[in-house]
Amino acid sequence: MNGTDILSSSGLRPEAFRGRVSAVVLGVSAGGVEALSFLLPLLPRTFRPALLIVLHIPPERPSLLVDIFAPRCALPVREAQDKEPVKPGTVYFAPPDYHLMVDTGPTLSLSVDEPVHYSRPSIDVLFESAAYIYGARLAAIILTGANEDGARGLAAVRAAGGVTLVQSPETAHMPVMPAAALAQGPADFVLPLAQLAQVLGELGAASKA
Repeated sequence: MNGTDILSSSGLRPEAFRGRVSAVVLGVSAGGVEALSFLLPLLPRTFRPALLIVLHIPPERPSLLVDIFAPRCALPVREAQDKEPVKPGTVYFAPPDYHLMVDTGPTLSLSVDEPVHYSRPSIDVLFESAAYIYGARLAAIILTGANEDGARGLAAVRAAGGVTLVQSPETAHMPVMPAAALAQGPADFVLPLAQLAQVLGELGAASKA
């Protein structure tokens, strides 16, 4: 499969979504470092949307995600800070033991509300808040993981008119999370990681002249 063979569930090619997406939210759990190590370095410096990521990590020790990914990525990579304005073309990781949300502005917001699906940060919390702020200008991605976090959030993005992408469960390191997301309803793109990377690149490109 190459880029010209990829179609959404509604029959649209990925380039049809160019210029529409202002932000991308991504949720991943077990197997996530490996998946992101493949995906993030493929994003070019010209990638336009902000990319907000929740990766389930243990809350009791500092995150090393910025240290791991910043040297590998063309885009700036940072840990999200409370009340920070969302900047285009920037990768934000949720800090350990805080929910990451999007607020009016758009700005980032951190919360110590109760865990969701035993997780803080929670994918659902990020996706639902971002869907409220961005609506149809949002894209959401669910990758490998071992629980159901993100299924409800992806449904919220779909209901708001956003673009939804899910790693095909049979290709995921842990299929539970993508399968749970798809059980809530269809996604625009259900693909292996390499093809999801192609679609994401199209979503993040500038509109055609």
